[in-house]
Amino acid sequence: MRVEIKCINKSNRFSPYERILNIGGINPNGTRWKITVDRAIQGMEQGKWQFFVRNGLAQVDVVIAVHIGHKYIKTKNDGIEPNNLLSLPECP
Repeated sequence: MRVEIKCINKSNRFSPYERILNIGGINPNGTRWKITVDRAIQGMEQGKWQFFVRNGLAQVDVVIAVHIGHKYIKTKNDGIEPNNLLSLPECP
């Protein structure tokens, strides 16, 4: 299932490089959802979810990356900085 990420929670909201803790969005029925990044990664690895963010009209896919043995998520490189995912607003 393709799911749009509309918000994030970071360990330090004002740093563009801090770790994302949670991602969230809006369900088709208008309710909000929010899950941990670890749960999102698990669901991606199991083929349950494919996440994306919007950049204007374009959809930019979210992928799993590894840094020093730790998995995290990021958007595919679309040439726009900062990372589209890190630029999303704070989840309530």
